[in-house]
Order: sequence, then C-alpha cells, then structure tokens
Amino acid sequence: MSTTSSPSRLRPQAPSGPFRVMAGRAAFAVVVYVAMLAGPLAAADRAQSPSGSPLVALSEIDPTISQDIRYASTANFTGKRVPGYEAPACWLRPAVAAALAKVQADLVAASPPLSLRVFDCYRPRRSVRAFVDWVGQRDDGKTRGYYPSVRRDALIARGYIGAASAHSRGIAVDLTIVRLAPAGDGGALPLDGDKRGHATTPCTEAGPASNLAAGGIDMGTTFDCFDVKSHTAAGGLTPDQRQARATLKSAMERRGFRNYAREWWHFSYPAADDGRSFDVPINAGPSTMPDLTKKRR
Repeated sequence: MSTTSSPSRLRPQAPSGPFRVMAGRAAFAVVVYVAMLAGPLAAADRAQSPSGSPLVALSEIDPTISQDIRYASTANFTGKRVPGYEAPACWLRPAVAAALAKVQADLVAASPPLSLRVFDCYRPRRSVRAFVDWVGQRDDGKTRGYYPSVRRDALIARGYIGAASAHSRGIAVDLTIVRLAPAGDGGALPLDGDKRGHATTPCTEAGPASNLAAGGIDMGTTFDCFDVKSHTAAGGLTPDQRQARATLKSAMERRGFRNYAREWWHFSYPAADDGRSFDVPINAGPSTMPDLTKKRR
C-alpha cells in the first residue's frame, strides 16, 4: 500500500528538512509567481485543444512549470534520444494540463513554496515500442545505473517497462517537486543531455544533484530508477525523503491524480481517459497533430 498523506502538508508551516529555503528570497519569488500564475489558472479553467487536437502543450497552459524532458535527450535509461521525441515538449490532454496547473498553484502557495518539474508527459506509441525493443538488446552496461539490482532483460517481467502506457493516451505525467526557482526561471530547461553522459552512479544512491538542475529535492532515487526503492512507500528512506514523496503525492491526489505505487514520480488522471492512444511524434506543437487514434484494447 502506498503511504497517503493529508493535504494539510501543504498548509503553512515552518520550513524543515529538504525544503529549508531563505525566507526573504522565497517570499519575493512567491509574490512574482502568484502574479505569473494568474494567467495560467485562467487558461486552465478554459483549457481546450486548438484546432480540435486531442492534446495541448503544457507551456501554453502553465509556463511556470519547468520541463526537463529526458527522452528528448540522451539523459535517460536508453542512453539515446528516444524515437518520437523530436522536441523537448510536454503535451497532455487539456483536462490533465488544467489539473496540473492547479497543483502548481497549490505548491507555490505552500510554505515553503515549491514548484513542479516534469520529466515526461505524452509518449508516442513508437516510443513505448522502442523501450520494449531496448530491453531485448545486448546490455553494454552504459546505463546500468538506472537498474542497479535487476537484469535488463527482466525489466518487463518486473513491471518497470510495459508494452502499453497511459502516457500514450496523454493522461499520465512523470514529475517531481523542486524548490521555487527565482522569478523568470520557469519553463523549459536547457536541453544539455549530451553533456550529462550516461548513468554510472546507481540511481538508488544519487542525491538531489542527480535531478540535473538547480532546486532539486532528494526523493530517495532519481527519476526512472528501476528498483524497489522507487516504490512510493518503499522502506529504507530517510524522514526527509519520505516527506518529499508524501508532499508530492498529497498535492497531486488533491487535484484528482492517481499515483502508480511502483514509481513515486508517475501519476495518471483517470477522469480524462477516453481510451484513445496516439503515435504522433512530439515536434512543433499538438495543434498540428492529426486525429490518428487507436482504441485501447
């Protein structure tokens, strides 16, 4: 069972643990972010797809949510840019993007103020197939840090990689929480995956620096860590790591998201699921996306 927590964790309280920040700077950032969020929240209330497209760009709904789209770089468990990720962009169903904007507003208003950072959103079906194909390829060990205690060819059987994904339906998002960035530092992060190299440090041992960007909070493992320690309610976590996961889970569930118990970073939004999945590559924008759909089996 996943550990649940009350939304009261988001109520004003004294900063502690990994959330300790400089009060003056944080207060200023909150004032600026609240002003910036006025537009996104209004957009969230009327979110809809342009030109009938089934997906919207998160940056159009809430530009204050930072994006570090790992599969559009080499900073992922395959060690390569994943097929289908032609641009580092987050696309989602309109209702999902709207709900995520509300989570962001809740976190910014919390004490200490926090922010979301997304790693993956809509995922083309071709990308899911690429993951399955990768599992069956020879293991050269270059990304072993992502699966330190399990054989690569066992990742599907262990439930870490699947032949179908809620991401392909645009209703799932992989994300974390970070300390509130200075004003004007939201939005997409620089895509410097080629400079990061492949994972050599076990994902279970990496700290906040492994999140690859300023403001990272130690969640106990990195994103896409194929290990039991990634289970949301895993044992062996520090009190601060448990609190960080509980804070993220509580904030997301408050707005209708559901956590996948094996991955602390993975959340789906069942209310937006109509069974359609997509295989259009992520490129210029979802408004150019044709209605190429497939009913979930």
